[in-house]
Amino acid sequence: MNTSGDRLRALLRECHLSASDFAANRQVTPQHVNNWFKRGIPMARLDEIAELLCVNSRWLRTGDGPKHPGSSANETQSEHEGLTLHDREPYSSRDDLAATERNDVQVPLYKETPTAPGSSLTQVAIIPGRKVRLPYRILQAMGVEPDQAICAPMTGTGMAEKIQDGSTIAVDRSLTQVVDGEIYALEHDGMLRVKYVYRLPAGALRLRSHNSAEYPDEVFTAEQIDEQNIQILGWVFWWSTLNKRRPPVPSK
Repeated sequence: MNTSGDRLRALLRECHLSASDFAANRQVTPQHVNNWFKRGIPMARLDEIAELLCVNSRWLRTGDGPKHPGSSANETQSEHEGLTLHDREPYSSRDDLAATERNDVQVPLYKETPTAPGSSLTQVAIIPGRKVRLPYRILQAMGVEPDQAICAPMTGTGMAEKIQDGSTIAVDRSLTQVVDGEIYALEHDGMLRVKYVYRLPAGALRLRSHNSAEYPDEVFTAEQIDEQNIQILGWVFWWSTLNKRRPPVPSK
C-alpha cells in the first residue's frame, strides 16, 4: 500500500463499505472516492477521514507510524486483518465470527431458537455467552451506537449472492423505521429473516430478496403484519460474506 488511496481502499474493504456507501456518508459522488483511490486523499480531507475510520492521519497519509491511535508501530505490524472464527470453531458453524482488530466491540449474538426443547415453534433470542467482535471503526463509520448493535447468522439463500448463507450480519436496533430499499432483519412469527423492505399504502410492507429469481416478492397487509407477528429488528449495516466454494485445482 504505497499511497493514501491504497490505504483508504483497504480500510473500506476491512469495514465492508463500498465506494458508493462511503461517498454517500461523506456527501460526495462515488467518482470522488474513486479519484481518491487513484490520486490519493486530498489534504483537506485527510484528518476528517482518518478520524472517521479511527486511524492516525499520518499513517493514512504516508503509511509511517502506528496505524491506530494509542498503538505502537510494532502492534500495528502484528495486527491481523479480516475475520477469523471465534474460539476456532469449525468453518461450517460460522455464526460467531470475530474480527481480530484492536479497539473492537463485543456485540451480542442472536439466533433463531426453539421456544422450548423439542418444539417446532421458534423465536429470535440472544445466545448467552456468545459474542461477535467487530472493529469499533465499522460502527463509528455507520453511525451505530455499540449498545444498539446485535449480530445474527444469515440462514438461507434468499439474499445470495449479496449475503451468503452462513454469513454473519450486524444489525442496528435503533433503525426500525423503514427506508425503502434498505436491508433489514425481521422476526416473522419467530423466524429470523433478512430482506429488502419497502413501505406500501395502508401500513403494508413489501419484502424483497436479492435472489429474486428463486424468491418472489412478498406483500403483507397491516392486518397480516399484526397476525403473523412481523416486526423489524433493525437495519443491517454489515455482513461477512465468504466464498463457500473453493475453485477446482487442475490435476498435474
